[in-house]
Amino acid sequence: MKRVLKYIAIFVIVGGFLNSCETTELDLRVSPNDLASNQADPNLLLTSIQLAYGTNQQTLSDRSAELVRIDYMFGRNYFNNYPGSTLDGVWSRTYSSGGNGVGDFTGVGMLTNIQALEAIDAESDIDYSFHLGVAKTLFAHQLMQLVDFIGEAAFSQAGNATEFPAPLLDGGQDVYNSALALLTEAEGYLTGNPGTQGAVDIYYNGDVSKWRKLINTIRLKAHYTTGNMAAFNQVIAGGNFISSAADDFEIKYGTSELQPDDRHPDYASDYTPSGANIYQSNWMMETMLNNNDPRIRYYFYRQVDATPGADADPNEETLACSLVVPPQHFQDGGFTYCSVPNGYWGRTHGNDEGTPPDNFTRTAVGVYPAGGRFDDSSFGTVGLGVGGGGAGIEPIFLSSYVDFWRGAMAASDADRANFLRSGLEKSIAKVQGFAALDGGADLSFEPSAADVTAYIDGIVADFNAATGDDKENIFAEQYFTTLFGGATEAWVYYRKTGYPTTLVPNWEPDPGPFPRTLLYPQNEVITNPNLTQKQSLTQQVFWDTNPASPAFPVAN
Repeated sequence: MKRVLKYIAIFVIVGGFLNSCETTELDLRVSPNDLASNQADPNLLLTSIQLAYGTNQQTLSDRSAELVRIDYMFGRNYFNNYPGSTLDGVWSRTYSSGGNGVGDFTGVGMLTNIQALEAIDAESDIDYSFHLGVAKTLFAHQLMQLVDFIGEAAFSQAGNATEFPAPLLDGGQDVYNSALALLTEAEGYLTGNPGTQGAVDIYYNGDVSKWRKLINTIRLKAHYTTGNMAAFNQVIAGGNFISSAADDFEIKYGTSELQPDDRHPDYASDYTPSGANIYQSNWMMETMLNNNDPRIRYYFYRQVDATPGADADPNEETLACSLVVPPQHFQDGGFTYCSVPNGYWGRTHGNDEGTPPDNFTRTAVGVYPAGGRFDDSSFGTVGLGVGGGGAGIEPIFLSSYVDFWRGAMAASDADRANFLRSGLEKSIAKVQGFAALDGGADLSFEPSAADVTAYIDGIVADFNAATGDDKENIFAEQYFTTLFGGATEAWVYYRKTGYPTTLVPNWEPDPGPFPRTLLYPQNEVITNPNLTQKQSLTQQVFWDTNPASPAFPVAN
């Protein structure tokens, strides 16, 4: 995703929407130099919508991954870790970025720009069906995600500042229904083969057939999340959804270090002259190591071959917790408190220690999905331009994810096992395709086809032989591992099912209730008198029917 497009879009669109700052009560005329919303460039409007959506996906994926231990979470108290500002950016980019709330039209949010596109399309001789179909598809998915993260969203009163200056939020089920209706609208706009009219499609390069598959995949996501088996199976019967890597929905990054910096954000953070700056999750690395998962060399790059406190001497300077006796709740559950062996140097959920001089020893992001280094046991260091140069992806909807949804919805264990197998096959094949990005790696360390087959056969055999929690944990661990790098749906799965129960607990014995939703965006609370901030993170989404905290989940 090219950041230069973001700057161009923001400059042009904001310039088109903002009224003169010098307007007074004595001068109420409209300047002929000001552009009305229906005079903006529709191609730049669509670009802005795509960029806003993509940035939101990065934020939502990161927060979800932290909560379920796919990524590392800093801080021991959940309520303090996720304040009202957590989703301020997501909210404003969805509705009216830079404005004063969902009723304010002075920004460049998705809804603002969709309404501008509608006005242009209504008055123009040019057919902008492609623009509206793409924009409404992305907006529909974004609305569902707001419900998944905060329980509600603005829709029926949003984007109408004159009539609803302080919009009320709609209930989660109502928003889902409205989002599904938007998908139907989008599908209508994308019927046939509408021309792009010069628009830049940063996701599917103008391929309308792939956008139609995405629409059905978002429907699958909605029906899976809400447990609507009949509707889920109806979409499956239609067959037109993301089922192969060729149709995967993802953000693609480049290798430019200077403006615009279009590298994967995790690569930009970890591959610096001063070393890596992200801590990887001990739970994720240990789970993959214990399973002998063939994807581990692609996900993570080790800068050292041993970890203090595991298979190297404890080191108070670089890994202080390697000298600490684990607290009782870690001992009771047999969880790893600090150190994973073999140089998988990360941090455990909730670790709030300061940052020691370990930038050239901690494990960095690998070649998938961040475009970093493939781990060929060279134990080198990270740096600018090393590995794939950041030419990775941000996964959003992959065909492997869909197979796991189908497995979760399957009527029999035999069908679940088949979808577990196909999901792993697709995931590993996609991951292995990234090795070539690292031209300096020794690819003889890649797992062979026989290794991959043996791994998948072993996982499926274990799943078939297991019962109860053991069976559910195998399925969930493999799903979470597959979601690495694009984990927005992981928190949804955990709240729906309570699995896997193998998640390592928080460092803090009493971290507060596990979040079932996040707080309302604080900027909207401040500017909207009809909205009162929540006092806890325990409100459950309408589809979340698991017992209330603290009984759920098992591991806080």
